[in-house]
Amino acid sequence: MNSRRILRRRAFRRTYAVSAARTLVDVDLTSGLAALVGAVVGGGLVWVVLSRGRRPAPAEAMPSPDVPEGLTRLLAVLPGAAFVVGPGSTVLDASAPAAPLGIVPGGRLALSEIAALVAAVRRDGVIREEEIEVRRPPLGAGVIRLRVRVAPLSGTTTLVLLEDLSEAQRVDAVRRDFVANVSHELKTPVGALSLLAEAVQAASDDPEAVQRFAARMQGEAVRLGNLVNDLVDLSRLQGGEPLKEPRPVEIDRVVAEAVDSTKTLAHAREIEVVVGGPVPAVVLGDENQLVMALRNLITNAVAYSPPRTRVAVAARATGGVIEVSVTDQGIGIPPEEQARIFERFYRVDPARSRITGGTGLGLALVKHVCANHGGECTVWSVEGAGSTFTLRLPAADPSALARPEGEPIP
Repeated sequence: MNSRRILRRRAFRRTYAVSAARTLVDVDLTSGLAALVGAVVGGGLVWVVLSRGRRPAPAEAMPSPDVPEGLTRLLAVLPGAAFVVGPGSTVLDASAPAAPLGIVPGGRLALSEIAALVAAVRRDGVIREEEIEVRRPPLGAGVIRLRVRVAPLSGTTTLVLLEDLSEAQRVDAVRRDFVANVSHELKTPVGALSLLAEAVQAASDDPEAVQRFAARMQGEAVRLGNLVNDLVDLSRLQGGEPLKEPRPVEIDRVVAEAVDSTKTLAHAREIEVVVGGPVPAVVLGDENQLVMALRNLITNAVAYSPPRTRVAVAARATGGVIEVSVTDQGIGIPPEEQARIFERFYRVDPARSRITGGTGLGLALVKHVCANHGGECTVWSVEGAGSTFTLRLPAADPSALARPEGEPIP
């Protein structure tokens, strides 16, 4: 009888010890997850903090590196790329944004730089953060800059957080270039006006010279005014809600107004502007913006065409899309330049642009007007043979056209 009691006590002690060990493991994982969730809610960035001064237990003493269910749910809602790395650089779980980066193809870490950080964190249990520049796997097409944060979850599992800095750096570069370009473009006419004013003062006793310099001053003032107006228009198109109250706009009316506003320039350059037949098509949007976009295309076509040639403006409706094209017989655009012509201040031939008086913002304005109307602007060009720019806009819904004239579309 005593021996049976002793055996039952020993079995109870072993069961209690196993249960206690499991409880300690669960408490440890729960504490790590609680810290992780708290960091996300409080600071907006995931930052895992485990007990300070305590090194992780050796790998052979740890349980199986399964990912806790709570952490899996957390990865699913993280806005950035994140994944959990197990033994041998095996990726146990990953958030959806991690896939496009190509960092974890086939469930394994593809970048040695991140694998080295993971190994270092496993050795000492210290959280690490670094910025690295790597080629995008698997073929190394393009370079991406990443901010990498690595934190231990257990002896064999590690949390890796990635933040792609490439887009932010590209935006910063564009902003710096824009400020530099604006400064340069403003400096040119302002400097010219200053020099011409000095010339007028020096030639005060020569009426002909004064008239000549005054005419040049007037030209520079017009150029400066156009640049400022384009900057204001571009800023307005890029911010706020430029199409807060879209209204039905007849394409034939847009074409007529844009062509009429460029008649003087076309006549001065001996360019004939021809217009195709009427098209009973309507779009929803802002008539002033659409006229401005088409006017810029016609102005460019006239400015870059040789005398005694034609610029054709035509519209058509097909498949729920309205296309308005402007075709010239000008100098054309080299194929390698066509992808950049819609950038702000970009010019294929800066010297010719100074002669024509362009601001370098016309095509950027066209691009944003099209985008604000849910459309696009395309270009076809052959160097030395001319170009065709096409505004592609969605046709208005017939139900919207039944509203009283002047009533905005909700």
